[in-house]
Amino acid sequence: MTSDTAQTHRRAVLYLILTATLWSTSGLLVKVIDWQPMSILAGRSLLAACVFAVYLRDLRFRPSRVQIVGAAAFLATQVLFITATKMTTAANAIFLQYTAPVTVIPLSVLWLGERPKRADWLALIAILAGLGFFFGDDLSLDGRVGNVLAIVSGVTMAVMTVCMRRAGMETENDHAPAQTILMSHVTGALIGMPSLTREAFTLPNLGIIAFLGLFQIGLAFLLYSSAVRHVRALETTLIVTLEPILNPLWVFLVIGEMPGPMALLGGALVIGAVTYRSWVSARRPAPQPDAEPIRS
Repeated sequence: MTSDTAQTHRRAVLYLILTATLWSTSGLLVKVIDWQPMSILAGRSLLAACVFAVYLRDLRFRPSRVQIVGAAAFLATQVLFITATKMTTAANAIFLQYTAPVTVIPLSVLWLGERPKRADWLALIAILAGLGFFFGDDLSLDGRVGNVLAIVSGVTMAVMTVCMRRAGMETENDHAPAQTILMSHVTGALIGMPSLTREAFTLPNLGIIAFLGLFQIGLAFLLYSSAVRHVRALETTLIVTLEPILNPLWVFLVIGEMPGPMALLGGALVIGAVTYRSWVSARRPAPQPDAEPIRS
């Protein structure tokens, strides 16, 4: 590795660490802002759409059917994750969203013609085992509903991921994922606008929304896009797994919210299974590049 290549790699690793850190702030900020979920969606989406529009420059494109489905799935993922984070612990919300591979496996068979491998089944079993622990803690009714919404957000995230991959198989457009996410953010801003008009536009609330839209989603996407070309898939996966680790940590440090022991055990199983499956996948050459993960 030449000195220039090593420097590029170090910078890419730093970008990925910053990306995971930015992604991980969503749990805390959604908890502390006193806006309703649809208002958070609208404010964050409006600013994130501006970032994506600047990134794409040319907004003249005709979305495919797969892109439209992917945009709708990402929109649903955002609404479900924000609502779940308001109703259950931040740790539960992010860990349960990471159960997306449970849905990705059958969808990959049906939509992409990709057969699951032994590692897929092992990861699936571990994730399903982890799911059972989340409902073992003593939760309120809201907490249990929040857990269910977080699981559903994992399903919609899986649909979004498969749609991104399908779009990449059908077109050579490198900007297809960003176009899909831009459509989702524009739609989210429009849908949530009526709720947004009823909120208190205090300085703290505006600061949180500005950070969520411009940095937690916008800047993180740009950093990830720049870094992922210079870092091995396994290394990328291990670095961005910081997100579900840091997410509940920020919440605990700032507001003292602590998930129960059963949820922590379930979360360890889920994250361990996802990391293991990604590690196995990174050791094999893939016929098509994976779609970029877009965080909620």
